[in-house]
Amino acid sequence: MAPMIQITTFETPLGTLSLAARGERVCLLHFGTRGVQVDSALGRWYPNVPVHAHPDPAGAVGILRSYFDGDLGALDRIMVEMNGTLFQKKVWTAVRAVRAGTTVAYGQIARAIAAPTSVRAVGAANGANPVAVIVPCHRIIGTNGTLTGYGGGLDRKRWLLHHEGVQRSMFA
Repeated sequence: MAPMIQITTFETPLGTLSLAARGERVCLLHFGTRGVQVDSALGRWYPNVPVHAHPDPAGAVGILRSYFDGDLGALDRIMVEMNGTLFQKKVWTAVRAVRAGTTVAYGQIARAIAAPTSVRAVGAANGANPVAVIVPCHRIIGTNGTLTGYGGGLDRKRWLLHHEGVQRSMFA
């Protein structure tokens, strides 16, 4: 029997986040409160799996609080369960390897997964990341060094990069 989904919402410097985990792995981190979008995603990925409130699913809330308090390596301690296509999972694995305080371009991720002509598909996969912040899609930027779309909004992307010590005038 598959473990139930545990879910919570909590406040951060970026606003409210909703976090869900199945067993010891975070399967969703969403900007905002739990609602139709969160419930729809969980229902699609885990049909008929019960969802229950829990103050700290998989211990991830405490770890995220450490990250927001300045422990930039904390995110590496969170195990994730990714729901997506094989291509998306390859992108997300490559994105997770990008260290705090650094940025890489979408094209670099495409080359890292041996799909150098798939830059737009990498961007689409990055945008579909179900565990924002933990899989640090905010660290992926345009080839020309500019900030590009972010599901949580460019202000949040800018905040996260500044928090991690990325010093670029365009991020100010």
